[in-house]
Amino acid sequence: MKQTILVIDDEADICTSLQERLTREGYTVLTASDGRKGLRVYHDHLIDLVITDVLMPELDGLEVVRTLRRLGTAVPIIAMSGGGNRDLDFLVEAEEFGATRTISKPFRVGELVVMVHDLLYSLPHHAV
Repeated sequence: MKQTILVIDDEADICTSLQERLTREGYTVLTASDGRKGLRVYHDHLIDLVITDVLMPELDGLEVVRTLRRLGTAVPIIAMSGGGNRDLDFLVEAEEFGATRTISKPFRVGELVVMVHDLLYSLPHHAV
């Protein structure tokens, strides 16, 4: 059975490129353009891993991470944010809220693919 990944990002180009690459890697990929829509998709589907941008309109990625962890889900979450010192602070905050891993933009998509594979197949999942 294919693993399903949810990508949440307000930049359509990022959603599209991650969806295309992860689909080629054999995953089913769903996308959402903001945190509110992302949480709806999460609740409507069986999601194995979430990749979320931190800074988005409507509901940001920090709140997505916090909400998913409050629900008690152990789903792996990768938080991503643009470069710069302030964005690094957001990534640290994302980890504090329960993100499994973080990655700074810009990144090589191959680097993210390795991270996804490690989280889905190599690491044991524990309830948070």
